[in-house]
Amino acid sequence: MTQYQSALSTLIGEVLADPELAHQDVFRRMLQAGLQDLVDAEATAKIGAARYERSPERTTRRNGTRPKTLATPAGEVDLQLPKLREGSFFPSLLHPRRRVDKALYAVICQAWIDGVSTRKVEHLVRALGNDTGISRSTVSRICGEIDEAVHEFLHRRIDHTWFPYLFLDATYLDVRHRGRVVSQALVVATGVSGEGRREILGMALGDAETTDFWTEFLRSLRERGLKVATDADPLGAILVTSDAHAGLKAAVKAILPGAGWQRCRVHFARNVTQKIGSARSKPVNALISTIFAQTTTEAVTAQYQAVTDSLRGSFPEIAAMLEAAEPDLTGFAALPREHWQKVWSNNPIERLNREIKRRADVVQIFPDRDSVTRLIGAVLQEQHEEWSYGERRYFSDISMRKLVHTLHETAEPARPELYLTA
Repeated sequence: MTQYQSALSTLIGEVLADPELAHQDVFRRMLQAGLQDLVDAEATAKIGAARYERSPERTTRRNGTRPKTLATPAGEVDLQLPKLREGSFFPSLLHPRRRVDKALYAVICQAWIDGVSTRKVEHLVRALGNDTGISRSTVSRICGEIDEAVHEFLHRRIDHTWFPYLFLDATYLDVRHRGRVVSQALVVATGVSGEGRREILGMALGDAETTDFWTEFLRSLRERGLKVATDADPLGAILVTSDAHAGLKAAVKAILPGAGWQRCRVHFARNVTQKIGSARSKPVNALISTIFAQTTTEAVTAQYQAVTDSLRGSFPEIAAMLEAAEPDLTGFAALPREHWQKVWSNNPIERLNREIKRRADVVQIFPDRDSVTRLIGAVLQEQHEEWSYGERRYFSDISMRKLVHTLHETAEPARPELYLTA
């Protein structure tokens, strides 16, 4: 017999030893034990060795477990998912993408029932096996299950840690509203926690990216526990990365005092191209990119000035843009060098937007605003969980400690009156 005994055989042994256990929720426990054995077996296949086994085929090692509660017809079962020292593991039997597929299915069904779906959507519904139609009760049941989980996720508290970095961006979706198809702004906020891990912080849907809309969205994050940086406690939101939308900038200044703003360098390059054309912008953007190739704060400042001066004669309009944008394009420079590449652009959240668009393109026109929240909220929840399951941090623990040290060094001494109470 090996040192490792399966969960199911252990439970059977307990039942045989004490017959009373056979009447105490034993079916749910047997299901839990069986699922745990399947999870462990899949982990063994991925690792190349069983627990405590020495094998030349081993590719990595176990590194503890993380809990996962699974809802089943027999009740909730608690599983332990193995963690790996290298790479990540999520058992295929738990279907990490199932919630998104159910949300997409529910949106398509709702579109068909309301009679607003396109021919492509109707073909897709039939391809899913619904040749004779879909009942309203079935759609209501599916939507109810998804809406509850998505609402809980989007309104959860986010005060469990501090978020030094925020990334904000918007994309547009077509939604049917009052008998017309209108374009709606979907805004998403992601953050990097004090532990160096990425999280989805929230989303909102509105008519346009106005100052009021962004202000309301950021205020909702504050109300849910997003911490701002102060002189007395610098461990809060310190940098927001986004495009140069005037409404967003105004909202950040009003709602997130103490946070700097980093203008996305990719968006700035697009602005340069729009200004002088594609052909002429290539060498100019190549020159501007040398600013971001520097390795020290002083070098970034010096190169920025050199690039601006070199463009003043041939491209005075671009030189003026650079002069106006200097504090915004170089917001990253005061932070640890290890963080620069991941905070000076909105590329991380744009990859998330591409996943949103991929799902939304299947629907094409959402039947209502609730269906947007249902589907996109499910997409964001699944992405959030994938980031949580991943073993690799967005920023290393060492670089995050360096950030904390930098913030405490640069924080102004707290004034005594800050500690006075009314």
